[in-house]
Amino acid sequence: MNFTEDQIHRYSRHILLPELGGVGQARLLASRVLVVGAGGLGSPLILYLAAAGVGTIGIVDDDVVDLSNLQRQVLHDTPHIGMAKVDSAAARVAALNPDVRVNALGTRLNAGNARAIIRDYDLVADGSDNFATRFLVNDACRLEGRPLVSAAILRFEGQLSTWRADGPCYRCLFPEPPPPGEGPSCAEAGVLGAVAGTMGTLQATEVVKELLGLGETMAGRLLIYDALATSFRTVRVRRDPACPLCGDHPTITDVAGHGGG
Repeated sequence: MNFTEDQIHRYSRHILLPELGGVGQARLLASRVLVVGAGGLGSPLILYLAAAGVGTIGIVDDDVVDLSNLQRQVLHDTPHIGMAKVDSAAARVAALNPDVRVNALGTRLNAGNARAIIRDYDLVADGSDNFATRFLVNDACRLEGRPLVSAAILRFEGQLSTWRADGPCYRCLFPEPPPPGEGPSCAEAGVLGAVAGTMGTLQATEVVKELLGLGETMAGRLLIYDALATSFRTVRVRRDPACPLCGDHPTITDVAGHGGG
């Protein structure tokens, strides 16, 4: 790829990294990443992917910007209250980096569209805020052979992992979604806004690493962050031979059983 002078200037700090260089930057510009959710996690994630020059970013979210979002969803601004989040996100990305194309998907992922949407991208980053969507995205990514970088936050804590087709999946950690209403949401339990920034930024880092094959992957590992203790710990996640999705005798062969995510 031949960079323009503006691109050489814009991405100079990337190009200076021997592990990345011009070849890596060209790969980022040719990459396609789907971000599920343009909220607390999706905000820093989308901003850093756009700043990094990820060439195509799909954003799927059917919500609109609300005043209560602005405490943590730094992608959106006060004048955008009432605007579709995907449109607000697209406007912010366009202002940040004109090299990046945004596919604004103002819809809800469900069993009928998830696999078709996901297969159009190289990698998926899940920043959704509910178990139904997390399980749907995990299953669709595994069935479509797409790597998944997933994060979650609540109160003062966050979790992060990468799920690849050749390793364990989310169901190896949590075989089934909890019953509806069993686990509190951020709207019910609250969340420190900066925790979303911490985890979304870590998520963006892992996405870039996966796209370029840099460093040690988070696949097979779960990162747990405790903001009150300022501590990180990592636990190993092994493939469960009895996993209904990626085990020795899988029983999940499609996403037909999922409701709306």
